[in-house]
Amino acid sequence: MKFFRTYISKFADYLNIRIAGKWLFYGLLIGVVAGLGAVLFFYLLKVSQHFFLNIMGGYYPPLPAGEALDSVGKEGLYGPRWLLALVPGLGGFIAGVLVYSLAPEAEGHGTDAMIDSFHRGRGIVRARVPFVKLIASALTIGSGGSAGREGPIAQIGSGFGSYLASILKLSDRERRIMLLAGAGAGIGAIFKSPLGGALFATEVLYRAPEFEFEALIPAMIASIVSYSVFGSIMGWEPIFAIPYLEFRHPCELLFYGLLGIICAVGGIFYVKIFYGFRDRIFNRIPIRNHLKPALGGFMLGVVAFFLPQTLEMGYGYVQLAIFGKMTIMMMFVIAVVKIFATSFTISSGGSGGVFAPSLTIGAMLGGGFGQICHSFFPQIITQPEAFVLVGMAGFFAGVAKVPIASIIMVCEMTQGYGLLVPLMMVSLIAYMFSSRWTIYEKQVPLRIKSPAHRGDFNINILEHLTVKDALSRPQKLHLIPENTGFRKILDLVASTTTSQFPIVNAKGNLSGILTFDMIRKIIQEEEIFDLLIAKDLGTEDFSAVTLEDDLNTALDKLTTIDQAEILVLDSTDPHKVLAMLSRRDIIVAYNREIQKKRLRQE
Repeated sequence: MKFFRTYISKFADYLNIRIAGKWLFYGLLIGVVAGLGAVLFFYLLKVSQHFFLNIMGGYYPPLPAGEALDSVGKEGLYGPRWLLALVPGLGGFIAGVLVYSLAPEAEGHGTDAMIDSFHRGRGIVRARVPFVKLIASALTIGSGGSAGREGPIAQIGSGFGSYLASILKLSDRERRIMLLAGAGAGIGAIFKSPLGGALFATEVLYRAPEFEFEALIPAMIASIVSYSVFGSIMGWEPIFAIPYLEFRHPCELLFYGLLGIICAVGGIFYVKIFYGFRDRIFNRIPIRNHLKPALGGFMLGVVAFFLPQTLEMGYGYVQLAIFGKMTIMMMFVIAVVKIFATSFTISSGGSGGVFAPSLTIGAMLGGGFGQICHSFFPQIITQPEAFVLVGMAGFFAGVAKVPIASIIMVCEMTQGYGLLVPLMMVSLIAYMFSSRWTIYEKQVPLRIKSPAHRGDFNINILEHLTVKDALSRPQKLHLIPENTGFRKILDLVASTTTSQFPIVNAKGNLSGILTFDMIRKIIQEEEIFDLLIAKDLGTEDFSAVTLEDDLNTALDKLTTIDQAEILVLDSTDPHKVLAMLSRRDIIVAYNREIQKKRLRQE
């Protein structure tokens, strides 16, 4: 029996079954939860939309064929426009209070939060975030907010993947993989795009055409399972129904190339408006963050009073454009106004994604351009509706920097594989011409620039260097006694370049730490300066290293706390401060070691 167990164990190791089985099990578990989460989110959206838009606003927006159910024929506005205009503000108010009271990281488009967690947060997501995001996004989108499902479901799925990794006490690397698997599973389910969801989660991390390859297989497994769970409950029809469309004439490529440039220019305008409203308007308005989504909602309501077509995701109007039931002027108007509507909704702190609005904007740009080309060149452009689908993929590929995922997702959402060639061309052109701009500001340019992969390139050297090696140059240590007044602290901060200051008690022992960020929070409240001392401002929650720690450990801790320096304590007396280790010290030590290796090789 012992021989048999040994033989089986060796055979399993040879085939890598243990590792493969582990990720298969984790993928199945994540996929089931993400699929059920997508079903719950979908139903919450329907309930919210029915209450806010249908009952309160009297507005029944058209729906895509795959989600129309029994609503066909009800489309239209049956109530007063002024009442409809108030609905987005009400939804924004409830969602804003919920988010900023319970989980501020759930504001905005959740994909950015997932990206940031991967790169800079060790893949950790607070357990409450997915639940807050679920409800807040259902309220925002259901009340007419111009936002989409991808951000919420990405944060919901990634949150579960992160939570599962934490309770299983997996490594940071494995937690990051499960974070992406959860995001891909959620997106693959709710968009009925299993391959596209997995590709999106692993491609969206970087502005350059790179993938997080280690997470691709787990993300695919989880996405397949979540799609199966969602489809078995919600049905298997693709979101959009399309006529038979195909690429027929090489001369069409010229027009598709022009569409790619249009998508790039439109995408740049979209990104500038989106972040312009956030940075120059909403961030500067002197009201509490809790109320800003309500303000954005009321701004959207003013637009909706004149153009209700800009409310919610807009998939129904994309469906109408696919069947050629929209005028050129209306498509261009929706494309432009939808950019502002989305900025009002999400830049103000509203909860929702940018995928659906981006698809709608791209579809309208493509549909309008295709109809114009058809009117002038009917012999070449025989299917102007094809430009709607191609515009969807091209626009999102440009603004989100996910050309491969965009192509696959549009194909899966429409089952329109006959347009693969123009989809590829337009997506790549839009991606290349708008390479400097992205709607996901937390993306990093390359894998080498990601804090998550910093150890991939320098771990061998840094693991053989200690903190003591990096502290070869003399430094002045700025210790602040607990009873130091705030005004003296300001004088000290003004005379140094240090960003962290150890606080010591009467015996000279460390009792806390004061950071420049803490000082900056109260710098405007001069009336309380004389009432504050260092002990009031400091925190006992800080990270530290010892002289014997290796520099890779020190760099990981610096990345986690997102500070320029970290405390160095005596390993025999944890209350004794020896020095402050900076990123510059680590870089100097690293470069010095590299130079030594080069000299040895010569």
